[in-house]
Amino acid sequence: MNLERLKQAEEQFFAKYPAGFDNPEMIQIRKKHSLQKMFELTQDAFAKQNFKRPDLIVENMVKVITRSSLIAVYEKSKFRNFALLLLPEEKQKLSIGLRDLLHGNEQIGFEILLESLQGGRLAKWSLMTILPAYYHPQTAVFIKPTTVKGIIQYFELNSLHYHPTPTWAFYEEFRAALDDMKAKVDPSLSPYYIAFTGFLMRTMHKGLL
Repeated sequence: MNLERLKQAEEQFFAKYPAGFDNPEMIQIRKKHSLQKMFELTQDAFAKQNFKRPDLIVENMVKVITRSSLIAVYEKSKFRNFALLLLPEEKQKLSIGLRDLLHGNEQIGFEILLESLQGGRLAKWSLMTILPAYYHPQTAVFIKPTTVKGIIQYFELNSLHYHPTPTWAFYEEFRAALDDMKAKVDPSLSPYYIAFTGFLMRTMHKGLL
């Protein structure tokens, strides 16, 4: 990791936004993405007791993904079409994967969800990680390929090797790298992972630096 570049990014971020994420411009960005509403919607949609009904879980997956500003429009439509064609046993498998990812063994849930989405050629990083990132914003990472590749390159995270096919190994390695970076900057920059990667993303743009 290029610590000098990270500290420079922190300094310049606060120079531009003195109140950090409480700066008016940052507040407007949060409102644009409706993060707090998405956190609440997701936590209500995927409460543990709801997993007794796989059909409801799949319906709620479509609802949350469709409303997310962090998911590309074409991915939303593809996922919605995929969900409409699922057989009952496929809905159950998808539901089990998400249940384990959110409420049980993360790795097992990740692998089941990955296998389910691969059946519809939808095993994309964004679709794999958006629901956990909303449900557990302090512990789960949202992986958007362009952002992640930019972070790896700009901050010289040379031990990380991104691949478009999601893997649990990379997910853990990237989360650990972010934790290392978070520990070296002001805690206010990381109220949750989406905010922290947002800070990193903005610092890579020439408009801020």
